[in-house]
Amino acid sequence: MSQASNDRPGGTEPGGGDRVERLRRLASQYALLPLRLFLGVTFVYAALDKLSDAHYLAGAGDPASFVSQTQAVKAASPVSFLLGPALDAPTFFALLIAFGELAVGLGTLFGLWGRIAATGGALISAGLWFTVSWGVTPYYLGNDLAYLMAWTPLVLAGTPYLSVDGYLVARARRDRARGLGGRQIRRRSLVDGSIAAVAIGGAGLLAGSLTATFGRDRTVKPRQTAAPTPVPAGPVASVAVSAVPVGGSAQVKDPATGDAVYLVQPTAGQYCAFSSVCTHSGCAVDAPKNGQMYCPCHGSKFDAATGAVINGPATKPLPKYTVTKEGDKLNLGPLQT
Repeated sequence: MSQASNDRPGGTEPGGGDRVERLRRLASQYALLPLRLFLGVTFVYAALDKLSDAHYLAGAGDPASFVSQTQAVKAASPVSFLLGPALDAPTFFALLIAFGELAVGLGTLFGLWGRIAATGGALISAGLWFTVSWGVTPYYLGNDLAYLMAWTPLVLAGTPYLSVDGYLVARARRDRARGLGGRQIRRRSLVDGSIAAVAIGGAGLLAGSLTATFGRDRTVKPRQTAAPTPVPAGPVASVAVSAVPVGGSAQVKDPATGDAVYLVQPTAGQYCAFSSVCTHSGCAVDAPKNGQMYCPCHGSKFDAATGAVINGPATKPLPKYTVTKEGDKLNLGPLQT
């Protein structure tokens, strides 16, 4: 083997460096594709999930409805003045958000007017951050801010590859090489892009309407969660009475499940206990504060005295345990059914 072949930057094979460079360029070219697919699929799924959820369009009596969640976050939101119209016409705005998410998701997946779709996604994420996720502490537990940041690269770069936008740009380049004028090329791209938007939007509208019509039960029913594991009768954990002040709590562990349980004293002499597992998606709720227990994942709130849902998306109360006082100790009993 000659010294010249050993000195080649790509290795011993001719063209090895060129192949590596091509692969690097290809990886850079499609670097945003996984993010684009994730955001597109997620927003389409989020839209169809809303439209198929009977709680979402229910009235103020349902804690998981759009109107109840908007009312719950209005006081703490920095853009509370913008939520008045949403509360005046909750069904319209609820559907606007759902179909907006669907349009953003489809536009991102197909790469049609990618920057516009990404800007729409960023605005929706920003709106949710300033409302639903604004009270989440620490901030990094709120996923809407992360989605807002995730949309930023697509706002800047658009969707130029494996997309309708990419096809229109490539065709415009060919038309320019054939001698077509700039105005004619732009008009042709606009017309064809609009036709694609009508086709994709029409399919999305049909899918969303069918989902809203047939995909949700007209009778509002609570979300089904796994049945709690039976706990043997009798105390399973104890804590000193002094460790549970009025309005405060102490945490013990349910030995049957390993889940944390909050022992609370809402009013003097009243003791109760609730599972820390949120009934919406299984996240751990925060310790009771100001008479409420808050889930940092999706913003559900529960009454610290009863475990009842104050606002959704949770629809079922926190599982409740019996508590008995024995001298200077509080004993955790079995789950109530």
